[in-house]
Amino acid sequence: MINRLMTTTGMALAIVLLFAVNILASRTLDSARVDLTENRLFTLSEGTKNILANLEDPITLRLYLSQGELANASRISGYTDRVRSLLREYERLADGQIDLQVIDPEPFTDDEDRAVGYGLQGVPVGNEGANFYFGLVGTNSVDQMEVIPFLAAERETFLEYDLTRLVYGLTRPPQKIVGLLSTLPIEGPPPGIPQPPGQNQREWVVLEQLRQLFEVRTLDQSLEEIDGDIDILMLVHPQELPPKALYAIDQYVLRGGRILAFLDPFSEIQMQVAAQGGVPPGGSRRSELGDLLATWGVSLGDDVAADLSLSMQAQFQRGGRVFTFDYPVWMVVKSELFDGDDIVTGNLGNISMATAGFFEVAKGATTTMTPLISTTDGVAKVTPQRIDEVNSNPQSLRDDLESEGSPLPLVVRVAGPVVTAFPDGPPKEESEGEEGSSVDESASTGDHLSESIEDAQMILVADSDVLTDRLWVSVQQLLGNRIAIPNSANGSFVVNAVDNLTGSGDLISVRNRGSFSRPFSKVIELRQQAERDYRAKEQELSAKLQDAERRLRELEERYQENSESLILGDAQREEIRRFRQERVRINKELRDVRRQLRADIESLQGWLRFVNIGLVPILIGIGGLLAGFIHLRRRRRATSSLQAA
Repeated sequence: MINRLMTTTGMALAIVLLFAVNILASRTLDSARVDLTENRLFTLSEGTKNILANLEDPITLRLYLSQGELANASRISGYTDRVRSLLREYERLADGQIDLQVIDPEPFTDDEDRAVGYGLQGVPVGNEGANFYFGLVGTNSVDQMEVIPFLAAERETFLEYDLTRLVYGLTRPPQKIVGLLSTLPIEGPPPGIPQPPGQNQREWVVLEQLRQLFEVRTLDQSLEEIDGDIDILMLVHPQELPPKALYAIDQYVLRGGRILAFLDPFSEIQMQVAAQGGVPPGGSRRSELGDLLATWGVSLGDDVAADLSLSMQAQFQRGGRVFTFDYPVWMVVKSELFDGDDIVTGNLGNISMATAGFFEVAKGATTTMTPLISTTDGVAKVTPQRIDEVNSNPQSLRDDLESEGSPLPLVVRVAGPVVTAFPDGPPKEESEGEEGSSVDESASTGDHLSESIEDAQMILVADSDVLTDRLWVSVQQLLGNRIAIPNSANGSFVVNAVDNLTGSGDLISVRNRGSFSRPFSKVIELRQQAERDYRAKEQELSAKLQDAERRLRELEERYQENSESLILGDAQREEIRRFRQERVRINKELRDVRRQLRADIESLQGWLRFVNIGLVPILIGIGGLLAGFIHLRRRRRATSSLQAA
């Protein structure tokens, strides 16, 4: 009786203790977090924490979320919880400087009118014409406003970056200035260039991303001086720059200016522009910087890097048929080939490049060249002439590749003291004398620098096509807005490089937080193996089916053509009947094979779900029962021993 009373009392106390611990934890441990995900997906980056910790003015974040329409938008209901949870974490870390308001803009209310006024986009859902709002509005004390019109689930990987960028934009930091000098149409097609029907081409997405964080100032190719307030000079495929422009770049670097250059031995985008009439056809497709590269301690190789192990799939048409093959001069460079210790390339995803070159250390270099992104040691060198020759049959390019045996650097960081490429001072210009003869007149050399004031800092990329939309981003239209969905980290790399070279590093660690989708990778692997096992049988049956249908078609056509003079005998009728039955039998067997494949995959998925979700709790429960049973037996033995004593 006493034992039963103690057991009942213990259970009651355990239940009370459970509720007490939960109430205490909800009140005192609200900010406690344990992130056990592989990529630390629920842990904010140091850059975000630094920005939130250094907020000087209060910020109001208004999350407009149509709660009543969530039932009609169930596909993203889990994502909305993720956004709210992350924003609450922002509010907590900001130490009172962020006021988060979650607003439900019900139809035909003032809240919906304000949401529309802020520029938020509503998505029609349900049958009653209601709109689903899921956008974010941020304001600061001086009524500066930043808006995300719609938090699309397709950008879940970049959620923290988008939110931090919005907060950072409200801190009113002085914008860094990027000077852009490009011979490619990165700002959109030049006036007068015809565009494909139905397409309104705009500036490249990478430039749109830069404008969100920096002031981008376009520079003319005939410039004679680079303003001192330009924090970084971004060179994109420079060609045929006049001597004065090269001198301006030279002196900019010597004064301490930073360089981000995209150089190319074989620019594919230049060919496309030439085909549209934007650039005269023919001529060199190679970037040119005169003697500047040599004085910076690097040289751009003459050839193109071709790495079969990094090949991107390409398609070409021949004889009316479309072929898909691995094209070794189009590469998807994997993140394990990056310098993981460098802040620019650390934690980046794959980078896509097309006909990229490589860098080498120049003779007598005074700088240090550090590779940031490289190929594998199985890379080969291909001349631009060879690429032109195989345009009619790109597959043949793979046949004669000879490995270099060592990786080639595609992206490098260059740092150190440099000297001028113009030791005699500014370039001389010609002017007409009194009698029509040419004389040389030199510009003033009073401000001429012959060596750098401080160590040069630059990042050089051996590809200009890496910036084009087609290589790294899918652009979609949603409610009249362009939504860029990256499939490679090209854009993140460019912004990282600019951030780093301008000295702004807090946003860098926010990039590419990884995917929140965790599929059963083992299921996918086993499904692919099962498909391979069944594929041979399926192909065999498909071949038999095609043969039977061909024979049956020939017989039917033969008897139809000769129906007037030929009377079908029993043998011919039996042959046609037999082929028809054979076709039915093979079709049934083929359906059985495919049905069995699906059944095996579904069974496998079911077992793996059971193992991952159900087996562990069952084992824990069985373990608990065994432990209780053993404990009960020990108590009984102890009680029996006491009674015997």
